[in-house]
Parts: sequence; C-alpha cells; structure tokens
Amino acid sequence: MKLEGRLFVANRMTEIKEVETPDNEGEAFSVRLERALVELCRQMDIPVPLWMKKNTHEFAAFRQTIFFSEQYTQKVRFERFQIKQTD
Repeated sequence: MKLEGRLFVANRMTEIKEVETPDNEGEAFSVRLERALVELCRQMDIPVPLWMKKNTHEFAAFRQTIFFSEQYTQKVRFERFQIKQTD
C-alpha cells in the first residue's frame, strides 16, 4: 500500500511524504492502512491522529481523508494533515 501525507499551515502545503508498506497475504485492509499511517506519521515526525467515523467515510468514498489539529492529543505545528492512498 502506498500512502501519501501532506501537512498544511494556513492553507499552504508545508510538507509531503509517501510511504509504501508491503501487502501481507491475508491481512485485512484496515491493518495495512493503520500500519502505513503509523509509518507515515513516524517519518513526518508527527503524532498519530485519532481516527474518527468521518475519516472512515471519507477514506472509503475518496481514498483520502483529512485530520484537523483537534484530532490530536498533543499540540501540533500544522492545521491539517491529509492522507491519500496512491496505489
């Protein structure tokens, strides 16, 4: 799975990264997605956001979703974090 992450401050993209994680045989999509999200956050040096129901609906419909600063338990240096499945 390839997952692209973008950080935005004041509607301006400040950082972009992409990670690729292997697709293990028989592994659920949600497990692969979580593993890719955690790796992407590690590489971007940001905390892992709280995944809400709206994120599930957006990702299922559009293969992308946005996390806002309110979805973090710590203070973050950006306004929003967008992830998008690219493969």
